[in-house]
Amino acid sequence: MNLWLRLLWLIATAWRRPKLALPFGVSRLGFRVWPHDLDTSLHLNNGRYWTLMDLGRTDLMLGSGLWRAVMRQRWTPVVSAGQIRFRRELRPFQTFDLETRLAHWDETRFVIEHRMVVRETGTVAAIALVQAGLYDRRRRSYVPMRTLLAAIGIAAEAPPMSDAVEAFLAAERALRDTTAPA
Repeated sequence: MNLWLRLLWLIATAWRRPKLALPFGVSRLGFRVWPHDLDTSLHLNNGRYWTLMDLGRTDLMLGSGLWRAVMRQRWTPVVSAGQIRFRRELRPFQTFDLETRLAHWDETRFVIEHRMVVRETGTVAAIALVQAGLYDRRRRSYVPMRTLLAAIGIAAEAPPMSDAVEAFLAAERALRDTTAPA
């Protein structure tokens, strides 16, 4: 239930956060590690990282205004790949910020970078890359990135691919190719 409450809080308070200027704006959400977020080692459960990152992606859509087109067109967000690197644990009651930004995109998919940063020290506790897209069920295809950006009044080229994004996408292709149906 707490995740639904966090989602409702995110939606209800979206108007208070600054508007995000995509494609290069950064969403910043503050969190605290609560007892229901813990695993048996008494730190933030590894699955909870991914769930909180869903909220970061939601905030990108809310803050940029893209949510209007998503709702109007009934596009469906689809995550196709993800990779995370845990660097430091997040302990009970510790505060941290989730930073979410677009790292790269191609014709129909984008890569989002998430960073969980310990508020007191500025230490990066975890960093993740997620490949996603918005799927148009009526057309049975992914929505072109130029269409997504046009929906919020932007025409922009993708930033150069970092070494980390390039390695992530290469690993995703390799994994996809090994799991393809025979």
